[in-house]
Amino acid sequence: MKIVSPKLLLVLALLAVATFLVLRRPGETNVSGTSFLVTYDSSSVDKIEIQSPKETVVLEKQGGTWSLTKPIQYRADQNSVQKAVGTGKSLGITSPVSTNPEKRNLFQVDSSGTLVKISSAGSETGVMYIGKTGSSFSNTYVRAAESNDVYLTDGVLSSVFNRPLKDWRDKTIFQRDKSQIKSVRFQYKDETFTLSLQDSAWIVDADPASETKATPFLNALSNIQTDEFIDTVVTTLSQPTAVISVEGADLTVYGINDGAQYIVRSSASAQLFELNKWRAEQLLKHKKDFIAEQK
Repeated sequence: MKIVSPKLLLVLALLAVATFLVLRRPGETNVSGTSFLVTYDSSSVDKIEIQSPKETVVLEKQGGTWSLTKPIQYRADQNSVQKAVGTGKSLGITSPVSTNPEKRNLFQVDSSGTLVKISSAGSETGVMYIGKTGSSFSNTYVRAAESNDVYLTDGVLSSVFNRPLKDWRDKTIFQRDKSQIKSVRFQYKDETFTLSLQDSAWIVDADPASETKATPFLNALSNIQTDEFIDTVVTTLSQPTAVISVEGADLTVYGINDGAQYIVRSSASAQLFELNKWRAEQLLKHKKDFIAEQK
């Protein structure tokens, strides 16, 4: 049997101790996996409050659907809220870059940054500060509210939590699966016609329609998203440019600023929406725009 020398045993023992200490350093990744800034069950989250120096936004889950409840009441963009919930839970951390409370402002992890409160059933389950972007522009300074430790975490979080108010709102004006659209009626001041599907072919009134012309229009119509929300009272709306009737909804379109922009009102909502010219022109088609070319 080969005898191991005492010196070798000592070296092995020191290596084992050093490895243990490295893995036990607070905040470092260890065999149990990555450490996270806050921990909560994302499936039970029903409220998010985001306080920035500019405004406070509150989002609440009501009947299984996320709604914006402050500073206004409106249906929330579901994907944006779910992304915020998921991102907040997955903020991985390693060793702190600072533990000095006097340096919080330097990293904007105090009132100069963004305070995010995650709640479930009336209890706050995760409270954290989202600070400024790091020097590499690919990470962000963060701090749990109850801790002095400031960390860098991967990702630019301003696009997740510091959204403009309009980006927390559901921008949908009209949305249907394209396969469900069978008929669209257009009413202009001097022209009225209907684009309809008859026996798997599109026609304009009684004339054959070009599928290559109808398809881009139907793609645009099936998912109309606003460019801006109009929350003030508009008293200057005159004769509408067009009324587009589709699947039980009437979309009234008004041209403003000499046709540079358009306002849309849906019969399904009292909200006014603003469309940029290029988006409106995808919808404001005339009969001649669909007619198939004669061979």
